[in-house]
Amino acid sequence: MEEIPSRFGPGNATDPLSYYQSEGDAPHVALLKSELWSRLGWAVIRAIYDGLPDFQVRRLEGMGFGPFLRLEELAPDVALIQALKERWDLECHALLFPWGHMVPTLEDVVRITGLRVDGQAVTGTTYTSYQEPVERLLGLEVRGERSSLVQWTALQASLGVASARRQTGEGQAEHMERMTDDARAAMAEEEGEAADRDLRRFLTLVIGKMILGTRGDPVGYRFLPLLEDLSSVGNYAWGAALLAHLFDSLGTSSRETGVAGFFPLLQVWAYYHLPSLGRGVARRRGTVPLLQRWRFCRDERSLRRQVTLIHDALDTVSFGHLQWTPYVGEDDATQSWVEQGRPYFGRDIWLHCFN
Repeated sequence: MEEIPSRFGPGNATDPLSYYQSEGDAPHVALLKSELWSRLGWAVIRAIYDGLPDFQVRRLEGMGFGPFLRLEELAPDVALIQALKERWDLECHALLFPWGHMVPTLEDVVRITGLRVDGQAVTGTTYTSYQEPVERLLGLEVRGERSSLVQWTALQASLGVASARRQTGEGQAEHMERMTDDARAAMAEEEGEAADRDLRRFLTLVIGKMILGTRGDPVGYRFLPLLEDLSSVGNYAWGAALLAHLFDSLGTSSRETGVAGFFPLLQVWAYYHLPSLGRGVARRRGTVPLLQRWRFCRDERSLRRQVTLIHDALDTVSFGHLQWTPYVGEDDATQSWVEQGRPYFGRDIWLHCFN
C-alpha cells in the first residue's frame, strides 16, 4: 500500500491541497479533498477486514465480497476522473468522445473489482424513518428522524476504530497494524447475535462508503433492510449496483466536483480502454481482480493543466488507438466471479440507481 506523503498526514498544519493547487484550480480542489478522504476510508475498511475473525471472513467469501475486499488501495487519478466526468453526456448517459459514446460495462465491473453482476437487483422500499432498523440491526443512531445517513466516524468506531488519524512518528504499516488490532479487540470472537451485528456494521461500511459511496462523511444505509437476512446478502448483484450508482454520480452537474461511488472502476477502465493517455503504470501482471495490476503514474503539473491536456488528448485519439477488447487472453478459469457474470456480458441491461 502506497504511503501518503507526510504533508498530508492528519493533524499537520500544512494545507494538503496547496501542494496541487495553482491559479485556476479551484473547481478541482474539492475533488482532490474528496478523493483523498476516499483513500483514508479504503485504508480503514481494509484494516477492519484484516481484524475480522476467520469465521466472519469465510462468511464474506461466501457472499462474494472476498476478491473486492482484498483489493489494495489505488491512488486516485484526480485529473483523469474529473476530465471523464466532464465528458458525461446527460442525455445519452454515456461518455462522449469524438468517435462516439463509451461506458464501463458489467464485464468491466466484474473483471476490475471482482464483484458479481449476476443475481437479484439491489432495490427495495424507501422508509420515512430509518431509526428502527438502524437501532435494531446496527445498534446505532441516525443523524435525524427522517435521515438515511449515519456518521462514518460513528460506524467505524462501533467496529473498534475510534480514530483513523496517524499518530506522530507512526509509519503506514504501524498505523494499519494498530487499527487492525483495535478492530480485532472490539469484535465478537464467536458466532451469535453480536457477531451478526458486527458483520452488518462492516457491510454497511463497505457498501455505504465504497460500493454505493456518498460524498463526505455520512454513510447512506437505505440498503440496510437487505442486510437483515445475512444468508441472502450474497444473492444480490452488488457489482451492477456499483455501476448504476457511478452512472448516477457522473450525471450530476459537471460544475459539481467529485464522484460518489467507487471511482477506481472508472480510473482503471480508462487505463485499459484508453492506453494512449499514459495515465496508468502496469504492475503485478497476472493478479486478479484487475484493479490490482495498476498504479497511478503521478503527474506534478497543476490539476487544471492536467485536465486540459487529457481533454486535448481525448480529442485527438484516433479510433485505432482505442482498446475495445482489452481482456482477450485472460485466464478466467480461476475467476469464478467472471464465469458467473459471463451471461450478462455484451447485453443491454437497464441499470437503476439505488438512490
